[in-house]
Amino acid sequence: MSSDQSGALAGAAAPFPGLNAEVGDAAENFVQIVDIVKKFGETVAVNEVNLSVKKGELFALLGSSGCGKSTLLRMLAGLESITSGKILIDGEDLAQLPPYRRPVNMMFQSYALFPHMTVEANVAFGLKQEGVPKSELKDRVQTALDLVQMGRFAKRKPHQLSGGQQQRVALARSLVKRPKLLLLDEPMSALDKQIRQRTQIELVNILDKVGVTCMMVTHDQEEAMTMADRLAVMSEGEIVQLGTPHEVYEFPNSRFSAEFIGSTNLFDGNVVEDEPDHVFIETPDLPVRLYVSHGITGPLGMPVTISVRPERIAITRKPPEGTYNWGKGVVTNIAYMGGYSLYHVKLDAGKTVIANVTSLALTEIDPPTWGDEVYVRWSASAGVVLTS
Repeated sequence: MSSDQSGALAGAAAPFPGLNAEVGDAAENFVQIVDIVKKFGETVAVNEVNLSVKKGELFALLGSSGCGKSTLLRMLAGLESITSGKILIDGEDLAQLPPYRRPVNMMFQSYALFPHMTVEANVAFGLKQEGVPKSELKDRVQTALDLVQMGRFAKRKPHQLSGGQQQRVALARSLVKRPKLLLLDEPMSALDKQIRQRTQIELVNILDKVGVTCMMVTHDQEEAMTMADRLAVMSEGEIVQLGTPHEVYEFPNSRFSAEFIGSTNLFDGNVVEDEPDHVFIETPDLPVRLYVSHGITGPLGMPVTISVRPERIAITRKPPEGTYNWGKGVVTNIAYMGGYSLYHVKLDAGKTVIANVTSLALTEIDPPTWGDEVYVRWSASAGVVLTS
């Protein structure tokens, strides 16, 4: 992708007409997925999923292979039948509508551009099939290409474009039909990492400029966290957590979510004191108790797991003050990541803790190295109590 292709979208075309966000209940429940079930024989791929997507929102379905996210997207597009349940877009039940009559367009992982057609012809193809008049067709195609900054490549063939440019053409072809809902299936998977990171922000800017409602499927946590307004974590055909990227990352509701979104340190233990403003947990992994600065609901002795993100853990050479949230161990591995280093510390009890230490923080201390004895510690607000 050339530098002018990857820059900001200051020169992009104006938004398409008719796609501005509304207000009220209709906007809050623009896409409604109600008790959706999909079975393949005896296998349940999607199990009673309920979900609402707001108008103008970029919503991500995140999960590992086989969790049901792509099947759910294909049911929205009409490429898979629904076993039971309902899907409504802007109040319209899609059950009786074939794919070509749905106000939905889908951008596939492979982009699926016609190799023998020019960029311009690829974008115009769907409008020609609908019988759009030539004068209107030309204007809409040009507007779509200008929006994704591909106007000057209109006469090229797909094989003459980079992967990022092909993705832009596929996006223009999807947007030119002015869908009420745009579906993206692993939109960045065909791009190299560096190009993918740039394109994520550009795609968000384009969709925001157009104002189209968008649902995307990805297995890439970073992609979902970067692009989505909200996301749903799926496992075995069900939604296990729903919220903003910040909510899901900082406050996972289960062990699965904590481990799937980013990396985390998990400490198993039992509740020994539970008050409205704090909870103490005894764990065999540490010589001291775990302390979390909020209460929970449950009996004393209840087994729980505490999740502590690596960036919340500090490393010191001196024993920490206080009687909770620390352990002693030996550095077994260091992974230099540029802006930070990942320290693996094997505690005396045998558990390995991962700490994310910024390069700035390392310049302010005597950096530990392999085999050094160190202490790990974290604050009372760093841990999240997981009961499932």
